Order: sequence, then structure tokens, then C-alpha cells
Amino acid sequence: MRIKIKLKLLFWVCGVAITAFLGSCQADELKKNFYKKSCPLAEEIVRNITWKHVASNSALPPKLLRMHFHDCFVRGCDASILLDPTPNNKVEKDTPPNSSLEGFNVLEEVKTQLEETCPGVVSCADILTLAARDAVSFQFQRPIWEVRTGRRDGKISSATEALANIPSPLSNFTTLKQEFANKGLTAHDLVVLSGAHTIGKSHCNLFAIRLYNFTGKGDVDPSLNSTYAAFLKGKCKSSLDSTTTVEMDPQSSLSFDNHYFLNLKLQQGLFLSDAGLLIDKSLSHIVDKMLVDENFFREFGQSMKRMGAIGVLTGSSGDIRKKCNLVNS
Repeated sequence: MRIKIKLKLLFWVCGVAITAFLGSCQADELKKNFYKKSCPLAEEIVRNITWKHVASNSALPPKLLRMHFHDCFVRGCDASILLDPTPNNKVEKDTPPNSSLEGFNVLEEVKTQLEETCPGVVSCADILTLAARDAVSFQFQRPIWEVRTGRRDGKISSATEALANIPSPLSNFTTLKQEFANKGLTAHDLVVLSGAHTIGKSHCNLFAIRLYNFTGKGDVDPSLNSTYAAFLKGKCKSSLDSTTTVEMDPQSSLSFDNHYFLNLKLQQGLFLSDAGLLIDKSLSHIVDKMLVDENFFREFGQSMKRMGAIGVLTGSSGDIRKKCNLVNS
């Protein structure tokens, strides 16, 4: 009798564990060189095409990096962000957080080449994950973090889910920490991955409330460096300006480095979400650690691997799309 009870308890505990850690179990199925036998040239093809485009478009790395981030936070890293809308369905692409994304053509070119080389083998989810890494790595001419592969593609894309799940640059630290925790990422990951703001630009309306009406009294966010605030006001003439863009990392927005954290310590983080990283004193040591180049590159790579494993579809789950913007018919 005791044996039966123990067995039932064991099965119940295992069932809870399996349910709770299903995403982790699936993530464990990702592996290095997943396509070594099924499509040996897969990663080389992704890299070569991505590098070709980055060489002629220096703004592409932050676009692909953000696309990967936004994809993983909605239904996991399943390339749902690449799906086009249908007459009856608004998709992730249709939402304001994704309206400025670029690079879809790069991914389609990669997919077309891979379908010619090894049809039905390489997922769009893996293509996006690899391309984001390769775009950022172009300046170094070598991969700067490891990407494990084996993801499969999702079949559903929802504008509503995108709006509900993609973190906003207007969010405070408490909200951001919870949103990351919901995806299995830590506050440490939040700090480290915020370093992605070292490349790229932002539209004024995503941060200008800090310049013109922070508390509703026409004031400037006191946590923002006053000299930097004056500089930003010279760029953004109102908090409603949705056309003007500003470098997220002044004088260094095309170089992937740890300069973002140097700015952060000088109270020159562009977004409210950036400033929030300094509020929690228990995490200030992480920001300080990122001031060392080697630490930033190592930790960023580790956090990207964790982010790239959010809610992945593996094995027989999901699909391998023939075209990245359409579900298979």
C-alpha cells in the first residue's frame, strides 16, 4: 500500500515538474550544430547572406536583434513575428512595437537559398535566431555567442498577444522585471540584455515624456542627465514626435560594445526602462560588472542563449515553413 502511495506521489510530482518545466525540457532539445548532417551548410548560408546585407546596411543589426527579441517574447522563439496578416487575422507585424522592424527580406532570401539547398529542413525560427547573432557579429567577423538550434516554426501569430507581451521602453523596472520573469528570465538577464541598446536608434515619442512632461507638470525626468536632456530636446521638439530618430548610444550606435553601460552610469540612458536599471541597488553591481568589455560580451551571450530558448517548439511540435511569411498549406 505504501509503495502504491509513493508511486502515485512520485508520478504526481513528476507531472507537476514536467508541466512547470516543459519549456526547459524543450529548450534542452536544442543543440549545437543541429543541422550538421541534415543540412551541413545551413549556418554558413545564414551567415553569408546576413553579412552581405549588413555590409551595405549598417542599421540592420539592431533591427534583426530586436526582431528576435520581440519574436521570443510572444509565443516563444517560433518565428511567429514573420507571418503575414490574413483577411481574418491581424498578426504581430501589425502592432506599433513592430512597425519599424526591418530585415524580413534578408530572412526570406536566406530561406529561399536553404529551401534550394536542403528543402523542408531548416526552420525560420532558427534562421531568425542565427541571423540576429550573425548581424551583430559582422563587425567582429566571427560569431560572438553560441546559438543552439533545433527550433521549429509556430503556426499562429496574434497582434493582441504581441501588444500584451512585448516589453515597453516606457515601463518601469518593476514591470520589466516581472515581464522577464514571466518568460523565465532573471533580473540579471534584464540588465545584461538591455545592453542591446548600445546599437540602433529610437523614435522620439518612445522617450520624450522624460523631456517634456514627466510628472504631468511639464517637467524633465530628474534622473536624466541635464546636459543630455538638453541635447535630446534639441533633437525632439515635442513628446509626440514619432518621425525623428535619435541614437540610443550617442557616438557609438553602430558599434556593439559596452558603451551603453558607461552612459547608464552617467545618467544618460535614453529610455525610462534604462533609468530603471539603476533604481534597484541590489543590481547595481551587475551594471558595474558590465563596464568591463569581456564581462559584457560573455554575459550577453549567455543571456541571449537563455532568451533564444524561450518556449521553443522542438521534435514533432510546430512546423518547418516553406516560406517564412506564410504557414504551410
